[in-house]
Amino acid sequence: MIAHLRGTVTAAALDHVVLDVGGVGLAVRTPPHVAAREGETVTLHTHLAVTDDALTLYGFAAPADRDLFLALIAVSGVGPKLALAALGALGADRLRAAVRAEDVGALTAVPGIGRKGAQRIVLELREQLGAVDEPAPHGGTAAVPDPRAEVHQALVGLGYAAAEAQRALDALTEPEPDGEAAPGADGAAGEDPEALLRAALRHLART
Repeated sequence: MIAHLRGTVTAAALDHVVLDVGGVGLAVRTPPHVAAREGETVTLHTHLAVTDDALTLYGFAAPADRDLFLALIAVSGVGPKLALAALGALGADRLRAAVRAEDVGALTAVPGIGRKGAQRIVLELREQLGAVDEPAPHGGTAAVPDPRAEVHQALVGLGYAAAEAQRALDALTEPEPDGEAAPGADGAAGEDPEALLRAALRHLART
């Protein structure tokens, strides 16, 4: 996996940039708000999509934007083109807010997303995005990261559907076959993300 790229912008358009990375020009698809300019050095947080006939790099200004893109393309019927359109039309913050508020009307403002598609996005992402930590108010205490949200995100990054990943996490509250308590059975505060991820992968392998 190519997690990020740092290089000089040699060409820029509304939907892509070309980065010179060590003398190699890499075309990277981007949402419009990346707004890179020719000649500047930028870091893009990336996802490499592999299909039968292409290797396509997608780049984002922040890791959280890339993670939202990955969550979107895990939704049934949402491909990379539509996910980029959603990020471009609403921006990452408004898109998260629309899902959390179940604002179907805001989502249908994105070209290519109808009412049923918007409802499906809300259904599959509402719980996942609802667990994402909001920035703490100035002078306040930062929220403690939710291990289950981290593991859900990791499972989606591994190619599992958002709903499938959530079912695996929900199953971890049940006792393991050997009689031991499942990781996280005592509540989120004591959960270890690595142990949760291993347990979720074991559960997915059995189903």
